[in-house]
This record gives sequence, C-alpha cells and structure tokens, in this order.
Amino acid sequence: MAEKQFKTYKEEKPKAKPEVKKEYYSIVRLMQTDIPGNKNVLTGLTYLKGVSWSISNALCKILSLDPHKKITELTPKETESIVATLGNINGKVPNFLLNRRKDFETGNDFHLTGANLDMKKELDIRRLKKIRSYRGLRHATGQPSRGQRTKSHFRTKGKKRAVGVQKKKPEPVKKK
Repeated sequence: MAEKQFKTYKEEKPKAKPEVKKEYYSIVRLMQTDIPGNKNVLTGLTYLKGVSWSISNALCKILSLDPHKKITELTPKETESIVATLGNINGKVPNFLLNRRKDFETGNDFHLTGANLDMKKELDIRRLKKIRSYRGLRHATGQPSRGQRTKSHFRTKGKKRAVGVQKKKPEPVKKK
C-alpha cells in the first residue's frame, strides 16, 4: 500500500460552451400598455391599469378565454373583444368587483381603466383638498390619509432623507 497511484493529466481540449437558449418574445400592446408576450392571459391582463386579478379572471370567464394561454397567442379578434368588454363591463360582473362604486357626481357604479382612472382619482383628491376635509388636508400635507402611524414610515414617501441629519459643508479653500 506504500505505492500511490498518481493520475496523469493530459491536456484536454477546451470544451465547447453550451449554447445559451435565448427566448424571444414579442410585446403585445393593449390599451396603451405593453404586455410581455410570455405572460399568461390571466397574468398579462393585470398589467393594464385598473384591471385586478379578479377582473382579469372575470374577463377570461366572460369571453371564455383560456387563462393559461400565452398573451401572444391571442387573435386580433380576441384582443378587440377584451378591449370592448373592459370598456363596458358594467352589468357583466358583480358590483363588488367594480373600482368606482357610488360615484360622487352620478351615484352610479362603473369601472374605470387607464387614463380615466388616473384622472378621476386626481379630481377626487383635488375636491377633497378644496373642501378642506380631513383626508384632503392629509393629502395636501403629504401625510398618510388612511390611519397609518406617523411616528415612522410615511416620511419616505417623497425624497428620502433622515431627520436631524445635516451634511457638512466643505470649507472654502483659503488663498495665501
């Protein structure tokens, strides 16, 4: 057992690098929103502003779409039907799924998507500020408006800064 077997190493040729599989997918544009083509229909529809998981699921059921189908596999007719149904979804889904129930001006229930949702939200906040309600004042001062704690956390909403910490100003160079 005193003999040790030594393994001789031959110069090995460098192995060819394994080919990296590149997955190419297109981007589908629905309602001014880019949706990655490798997403399922159920997941892809949630990229649209104002479309939640529950609305996305309801759309798949209403239009009898396969929720596991890739978004790139949708036909142009199906995409048009999705946009048309989203534009007029009232009455097709239960009211608790709608994002604008008992509208302040009309009192009706409806569902907003895209830029309309942003505009209504901005107008609501502006109205609250104008009538000087509690929520409006909280929005105006940049504080949380839904009962969160203010001892910490809300300060990082805008510019991230530490309270009570000041940067030292560099001293000016003196000329001799």
